[in-house]
Amino acid sequence: MGTVDDALAEVSEPNRGCLQSIVDRARTMFPEATDGMSYGMAALKLDGKPLLAVVAAARHLSVFPFSAAVVEAVAPQLEGYSLSKGTIRFTADRPLPDGVVEEIVRLRATEIRG
Repeated sequence: MGTVDDALAEVSEPNRGCLQSIVDRARTMFPEATDGMSYGMAALKLDGKPLLAVVAAARHLSVFPFSAAVVEAVAPQLEGYSLSKGTIRFTADRPLPDGVVEEIVRLRATEIRG
């Protein structure tokens, strides 16, 4: 188990499964991504730069794509979700759509790799 898996192991269901599906999708898209830490969070890294982090808070789940531009780019597809400059908040009852997760990962990878 790596850093991200260790962090997810501490999360109870159904939140763990919801977050795990996001991580699994990112790993499928970029199998070369590695586990690490960024801003104190367990994160997937691509070419040494943070690609994505997922976190469970008391009342919501969060995806951190480490990019305000990525959040802004997918915002039109996330009406009704709570967004901030670098965070997308959701719940296991209302997870992020798979297509949006894929777009987040693709956009962030493009930022990293140019």
